[in-house]
This record gives sequence, C-alpha cells and structure tokens, in this order.
Amino acid sequence: MKRTPFTLAAAIAFMASGAMAQDVVRIGTEGAYPPWNFINDNNEVVGFEIDLGNEICRRAELTCEWVLNDWDTIIPNLVAGNYDVIMAGMSITEARSQVISFTTNYLPSDPSAYMALAGTDESVIDDGVIAVQSNTVQAGLVADGTATGLEFPTPDETISAVRNGEADAVLADKNFLAPYEADSGGELVFIGEDLYPGSGTGAGVRQSDNELRETLTGIIEEMKVDGSINALIEQWFGDGIAKF
Repeated sequence: MKRTPFTLAAAIAFMASGAMAQDVVRIGTEGAYPPWNFINDNNEVVGFEIDLGNEICRRAELTCEWVLNDWDTIIPNLVAGNYDVIMAGMSITEARSQVISFTTNYLPSDPSAYMALAGTDESVIDDGVIAVQSNTVQAGLVADGTATGLEFPTPDETISAVRNGEADAVLADKNFLAPYEADSGGELVFIGEDLYPGSGTGAGVRQSDNELRETLTGIIEEMKVDGSINALIEQWFGDGIAKF
C-alpha cells in the first residue's frame, strides 16, 4: 500500500480508543476518483481532498500521512484502526453515520448523473441495467429503484461496463463523469435528471474520536468563512459545482 506522508508540527490527543496521543494522523483515501483524489503521472496521490487535507493539517498543526485503500473496505479499515480519517469523496448519509462519525461537510451536496452511450433511451433509468460503484450512495439509489444495479469495485469499471454493453448507463457523481463525457467525442452523453443524494461530502472518523472530529470540523468551518475552501473547489472542479 503506497503512502505519501508529509510532516508538520505538533500532535493531537486521540487513538482508536481516543485515549492516547499520536504524532501522526493517518488519512485514508481511494486514489481513484478524480478530481477528489487520484494518482498522477508521477505516482503521487493528488486532488481536491489531498490539498484540502494538507491545509487542514497545516492549520491544526498536525502531522498527517496519506494511506491508499480500496473503496470497498475503506470504512471497515477506519473502524479497525488502520487509519484515523477518511477523505475519499464520501457522501454524508444516515446509514454511514450509524457506523462512523462525520465532520461538517467540505463540499455541498454534489449532483449525481446518469451517463450512457449516445442514442440510449432515457427509459433505461427505470428498467435498464445501471452500473454503479459498490457501497456508494448511487448504488443505494439504484437498489431503491426499479432498474437493475450492476456493481463494480472501482469507478473506472462502471464506465467500461457502459462502453462494452454490460450496462445501459452508469450513475455516479456528475463531476467525476463529466471529463469522460467531454472527451468521448459524443460517444457518451448525460441522460435524465440530476439527483442530489446525501448531505454533502465530509471526512469520516471513528465514533470514539470526538476530539479529532471537532478539531477537523473547526478548521473546515474556518476555511468556509475565509473562502479558502471555495478557492480549492474552483481550482479542482471549475465553475460547475456548488460552493459555500
């Protein structure tokens, strides 16, 4: 598992039990969901959440380390203590809040969208096969509807499923799908209406780590007030996303 550490000063009192001080706050991310988090050509983990997390740590005077983890096990490995925070494009939902705790959101509720091959009838939204990444809010939306869900462990596989005919459409965050649509030369198009699941994107922590959650929330709210989160949103997403 590749780790990309960076070192700042100080420490914060917490652990899996919330009882001991640690110098390092480990942040789990997927590294496969641009522009939230991804691996660049230099094999470095980068993205909106990486820049945001680094700035949060700088302001909180924490020493932070990035840990790559597959999406399917990202919550279990947080609970197990393999890292201390999740920043991985994770929507804040009631179901997830039964297992982990969330900071305040650092992205407003982001639209989810259906994307399909050009010429696909919109009726597939209700009665077709929809590709989704497993354990996402989009997977839950499809499961609650009348279409057939086809789940994949990685987001790129959902796009491939549409292109090779395994699925009629993909449902995912619109800002993740937009580059694929724009670069497809008209092969891929958005269909249907945008959806707005969840309560925005936030950082997840263990339910016992109240001090860490409060520290992160305080910095996020500070960055909302001073406009620095909006600047990062515009840098990584452009103008086509809601800001604070």
